[in-house]
Amino acid sequence: MIRLFKVSIPGNVVALVVSEIVLVFSCYLLAAYLTFDVAPDVFLIDDGGVWHIALVVGVIILGIYFHDLYEDYRVRSRILLLQQTSLVLGMAFVLQAALSYARSPYLLPKWLMVYGSLAVLVLLPAWRILFAEVVSKALGAQRILFIGSSRAVREIIAQISDRPDLGFAALGYLDQDESAPAEICGVRRLGGMEALGPTVAEQRPDRIVVGMAERRTRLPMEELLQLRLSGVHIEEAAVTFEALFHRVSTLDLRPSQLIFSAELGPRPQSVTLQSIYSWLLGLIGVVVTLPIMGVVAMLIKATSPGPALFRQTRVGLGGSTFTLFKFRSMYKDAEARTGAVWATRDDPRITPLGRWLRRLRLDELPQLFNVIRGEMSVVGPRPERPEFVEVLQERIPFYVQRHCIKPGITGWAQINYKYGETIEDSLKKLEYDLYYIKNLAVSLDAYIIFHTAKTMLLGRGAQ
Repeated sequence: MIRLFKVSIPGNVVALVVSEIVLVFSCYLLAAYLTFDVAPDVFLIDDGGVWHIALVVGVIILGIYFHDLYEDYRVRSRILLLQQTSLVLGMAFVLQAALSYARSPYLLPKWLMVYGSLAVLVLLPAWRILFAEVVSKALGAQRILFIGSSRAVREIIAQISDRPDLGFAALGYLDQDESAPAEICGVRRLGGMEALGPTVAEQRPDRIVVGMAERRTRLPMEELLQLRLSGVHIEEAAVTFEALFHRVSTLDLRPSQLIFSAELGPRPQSVTLQSIYSWLLGLIGVVVTLPIMGVVAMLIKATSPGPALFRQTRVGLGGSTFTLFKFRSMYKDAEARTGAVWATRDDPRITPLGRWLRRLRLDELPQLFNVIRGEMSVVGPRPERPEFVEVLQERIPFYVQRHCIKPGITGWAQINYKYGETIEDSLKKLEYDLYYIKNLAVSLDAYIIFHTAKTMLLGRGAQ
């Protein structure tokens, strides 16, 4: 795993991204040498053609990312992969058309663009298939031995068994409890703690992950220390869980882990910096989107009775309440009979226009005023209603800790999890919120904002 933007990314994925950048760039460089009668070095170096090609390459790589082809690079359908590659190249041609209309100097020559794109259309899917089937296996997977069978360990084993592309392989697990299952997702129990030495000698793991289901079970500390000093990486299951799932596991979380954690945020400097750039982004956002807000307000008034702006009490920093602004996406007095209830994905209370506003996240635009007023940040945990917070705090441990920072318009949970409709969904979102709080940084906020823009452009809707 390689840590970028406070997010752990599999080394295989980083290798794939770098290799595809090199491959796509090479296709257009080769096309330059094929299409120019005179020395192509004049175009590439003297005329800055390398930068023109770099712009096209950037659009193609961005298009691959927008199609989620780096989320899971396994090739499930070669025809679908070819279609997605064609769509990505279509984005690059649209850019070239726009540059031609604007008479931009960054426009690539016609035949260079055509030949280079044809090469990409053939070679990029072929490289993907080769990488998924051969190269990723040749790079090898990190071999993990588990000690214990806690709930977090079981989720980790299930994940790496389902996703071999993550670059991990489970060798087995040790557990002193005789009632522990013989297998977890096909991964065998190799014995009790006394089998640690022989198992390590036989299996030669790269990493040992410790996650005891029973806290009273004694760990073989002396043996673990010797293994650590011999170069075997040893870590708690909570650390591995965060790297794989990008959320904090509350399954086996103890208050002492939060209290004594060296990384648990938020750090005062990070919070202050976030307040500054959130206010600036909020102000810029209001200025840029004010015409859009005016159009949306008129459409709401024209399509359904009731006010365009919707005000609702939400819980913010430190448990204090504030008035949140949104464009109304539901029918007027939608909760007159039911009272406060969770919104669902196909909620019948939502107007036809409201569905589009939610899909494009335009209903959230008035919250920029909440950011300017200092009640919210651009990025943070989503603010909940006091009625729901009261219930969730009683039923979910550590829920109150999410109020240690300002709520946000978008957040880590929103870009990683589906629409929350149940207590279980709220628990999952809390785990993402705790991960965000622990890793709060400018780089993570930038990642979330970029991913949110992707969601808006693709019309995937709020979560």
